[in-house]
Amino acid sequence: MSISSLWVEKYRPCSLDEIVGQDGVVERLKAYVRKGNVPHLLFAGPPGVGKTATTIALSRELFGEEWGGNFSELNASDERGIDVVRTKIKDFARTAPLGEADFKIIFLDEADSLTSDAQSALRRTMERYSGTCRFVLSCNYSSKIIEPIQSRCTVFRFRPIQDADLRERLTEVADAEGMTVSDGALDALEYVANGDLRRGITALQSAAAMGPDVGEDDVYRVVSATRPEKARDLLVSALKGDFSGARDLLDELLIDEGLSGDDMVRQLHRTVFDLSIPDREKARLVDRIGEAEFRIVEGANPRIQLEGLLAHLALNSSGS
Repeated sequence: MSISSLWVEKYRPCSLDEIVGQDGVVERLKAYVRKGNVPHLLFAGPPGVGKTATTIALSRELFGEEWGGNFSELNASDERGIDVVRTKIKDFARTAPLGEADFKIIFLDEADSLTSDAQSALRRTMERYSGTCRFVLSCNYSSKIIEPIQSRCTVFRFRPIQDADLRERLTEVADAEGMTVSDGALDALEYVANGDLRRGITALQSAAAMGPDVGEDDVYRVVSATRPEKARDLLVSALKGDFSGARDLLDELLIDEGLSGDDMVRQLHRTVFDLSIPDREKARLVDRIGEAEFRIVEGANPRIQLEGLLAHLALNSSGS
C-alpha cells in the first residue's frame, strides 16, 4: 500500500450509512440488502466519489463476517486482457459461496479499461455464473462499456461530492487525527478536491506531514496548485490587454511556485466560470484553453502554449 493511500484506506466506510454524498445510490442499495439479493451492478462516475467504498460496504452488509471470502476485487486497468476473464474471474465465479451466502461478488474496478475482447468474454461469464456470482463493475466512463454488458447491469450514477459533504468528512478525519485545520485550509481542500474526496483526504494527509496545524498555504504548496485569485488575476490581466503583466504572473506560477503546464491550464479553465464577463466571452476562452490543453497533452511545450494563450487573449481584448 502506498503512503498516499494510507488515510484513504483507514477511513474507508464499513457500512452504507457511512457513505458520503451519494444518498440516492445508498437508499437503492439498502433495498437490495434488505432483500438479501442484488443484480449485476454498474457504478459509473468520476474518481474519488465512493464507488469502491460503496461496493465494499455493500459486501460487508450482505455477507457479514464472511464478506472477505465471498468478495474478490480486481483492477481492470492492471489486468485488462481476455486472459484475466478466462482465468481469474471464471475460477472465482464458478466456485460455491462460503457460509450461508447465496452468491459471491466480483468487483471489477476501472472496468472501462478492459479491452473489447475481454468485455465480450465477460458478458457470457456474467450470464453463465449468475447463479453463484454477482458482478459489480466500476468505471469513470460508462460509454466505454459495451451495450450487452450495460443491459445486464443495473446502472448507478455517482455524482461529485458536494463541498458541504467534503468539508464535513475532512473535518471528521482531522479531528480523529488530532489536527488543527484552519477554515482557509478547509476552503483550499474543497477547491483542490473539486468533488473528489480521495484527493481531498490525500491532500490533507500530505499537508499534515508538515505539522499538526494545517494552514491554507500548506495545502496549496503540497498539491502544487495556486490560489484561485492568482489564476483569476492572470486571466484578467490578459483580457485587459496587459500581456507583459500576465506573462510575469505566469512566470511566477510556473517558476516560483513550480506548477506544471497541464495543472496550470486546468486551473485556468476552472477560473473562467468565476469571471464577470459575458457568456460569449467565456465560450471563447474555454475554446482557446481547450486547444492549448490538447496541444500540451500531445507533447507541445507547455510554456509556449500558455504564453500563446495569453497572447491571443491580449490581442483580442477590449483594452487592446
